[in-house]
Amino acid sequence: MSILHVIILAIVQGLAELLPVSSSAHVVVAEKLLGLDPTTPQMTLLLVMLHTGTMFAVIVYFWNQWKKTYFSGGDAFKRFLIRLIWASLLTAVIGEVIIKAIEKTAFKGASKGEIELLFGRLDLIAPALAAAGLLILLAGLMEKRRMGAHEQVYGDSVTMRQAGWIGAIQGLCLPFRGFSRSGATISTGMLTGASKERAERFSFALAVVLTPPAVGREVLRLVKASHEAKAAGMPIDLHGSMVMGLLGAVFAFLAGLLALRWLSSWLEEGRWYLFGIYCLVASVVVFGLYHAGY
Repeated sequence: MSILHVIILAIVQGLAELLPVSSSAHVVVAEKLLGLDPTTPQMTLLLVMLHTGTMFAVIVYFWNQWKKTYFSGGDAFKRFLIRLIWASLLTAVIGEVIIKAIEKTAFKGASKGEIELLFGRLDLIAPALAAAGLLILLAGLMEKRRMGAHEQVYGDSVTMRQAGWIGAIQGLCLPFRGFSRSGATISTGMLTGASKERAERFSFALAVVLTPPAVGREVLRLVKASHEAKAAGMPIDLHGSMVMGLLGAVFAFLAGLLALRWLSSWLEEGRWYLFGIYCLVASVVVFGLYHAGY
């Protein structure tokens, strides 16, 4: 993996991560086209380091909004924290249960099986993209109906019920590359009655909480793989992998800021449904690449 590869993947990740089109699917396809293996520990660590870059982009972009909404006073912060913990707990429980279930069924009888080994399967990514696209389209249609009926959604924060649904759906997204986390969670918030702006703010706040554990998981996976490779006489360059990851995080941060500006403008202009159409088209393209041998 060259520096040019890292820069290309960082730009793809940064532009796609904060748009509801599944950055993971885009990065996996880009890796396949570049001749890289998305399932190796080095590549999955790079992916979460790219997520780290976009996490900082989220913090920079949303900080003023979060201060006004979530940190305006003690009561507002307490309400936000309770909802954040509740949603994150549901994400962790549901995500872990699904991951373990998949590992025990997909790798039944194998000596070693990790969910990351499925991340390069385009035949699994394509239907996940289609599912995300349908969910986004449904939320977009409801948004247009609400605008046509001149319905207003008030309040700055999501309710406990909305936070619970958003957290649960985020847990469902974790094992599946292509099932856009931001697309699914924002759409879920809209479908449960939250305004799209509220759902967007809370969804990306959840992303900030989710990123550090994901980075830790992949660092441990890489260290474990490094020990196994060293014992087999084929050592992995841990230092080089971390340097590449940090470089990618910087480029992902810059691209992520651009993507956030675009996302917010599309949300404000009522074009949410177009992301659903894009995901459905992308699903067809990924199926085509799979049948072409990628």
